[in-house]
Amino acid sequence: MAQVTEKTMIGELLMINENIAPILLEIGMHCLGCPASQMETIEEAASVHGVDPQELVARINDFLEKDEK
Repeated sequence: MAQVTEKTMIGELLMINENIAPILLEIGMHCLGCPASQMETIEEAASVHGVDPQELVARINDFLEKDEK
């Protein structure tokens, strides 16, 4: 099962599973195609958008676990 951490890059995250995009859009990250956003970590993206990075990582990992079943 794929697992991400706060240090996982957004570009890498979307390569792991592109269906994570709606989760990122919900936190206000509407520039997923922007080259700069691809080089941000989950931690950086969460912080910029006022979201707790640990909660976002937990939510993404829950999604990944359920999506693989």
